Amino acid sequence: MARRKKGRDISGWLVVDKPAGISSNNVVGKVRWAFNANKAGHAGTLDPDATGILAVALGEATKTVPYITDALKAYDFTIRLGEATNTDDQEGEVVATSELRPTDDDIKAALTPFQGDIFQVPPKFSAVKVDGKRAYALSRGGEDVTLDPRPLYVDELSFVNRPDEDHVTLHMVCGKGGYVRSIARDLGEALGCLGHVRDLRRVWSGPFELEDAVTLDKIDELAKTPELDALLLPLETGLADLPELPTTQDAAAKLRNGNPGMVLASDVEYGDEAWASLSGTAVAVGRYKAGELHPSRVFKA
Repeated sequence: MARRKKGRDISGWLVVDKPAGISSNNVVGKVRWAFNANKAGHAGTLDPDATGILAVALGEATKTVPYITDALKAYDFTIRLGEATNTDDQEGEVVATSELRPTDDDIKAALTPFQGDIFQVPPKFSAVKVDGKRAYALSRGGEDVTLDPRPLYVDELSFVNRPDEDHVTLHMVCGKGGYVRSIARDLGEALGCLGHVRDLRRVWSGPFELEDAVTLDKIDELAKTPELDALLLPLETGLADLPELPTTQDAAAKLRNGNPGMVLASDVEYGDEAWASLSGTAVAVGRYKAGELHPSRVFKA
């Protein structure tokens, strides 16, 4: 017999303003404890030193995590010019230096090739797997890790300000799988001055904004209280980028059993992914085909 998970059946999204110095998984663990939830996960890892939005899903909302993971995300980050590190951020060892400092115009001009559909090589100290092992584990063990370039869509990479000649702050909006550390490293190399990330903050992620975010201190303060429950956003928030198709009570029962169910569609095309709702509550996600939704994920009533 399978062991029953401990904790409450509670569902929804909590947007956390992650502080520096804690891993994303540890944040998820703290949130799960604070809600006494039986299931939790996050939508997009932030490095331990990074801050900002970490969207944590509880219960049934974990089924919508892929839609937030795939959504665009925005970052504000500062690059330290003149130094390359082995981790591509300030926590690593400095492995090369340069006295060259580009002008603001040089930096702005160099941003163009990093926009649109590009390829980037992940940092050697990253969670990418190499022969079944994490790249960071191999790198920490002294192995020279070689990682293949990966596609990335960069919607925006813009100049924000230049605090001093050694630093530049940029704003980036990108798709799934983007490494800001790689952008800093590659931009520094393109400018001939080298560079690494000094600080990084995720300012929005899909439908989630900083104004929705809760600090860890607030989570600790309200842990296991109705006041904390009230801060949860509905699981439907994670489906914001998909069309909503109303359905009936009878069709909802079919969909929740994994069977196709009738939905009311307007401009949804055959084969589009969408979600069925009953009085605004998510029933299932699936593909729309000739008046029916064919579910791939279903949600408990």
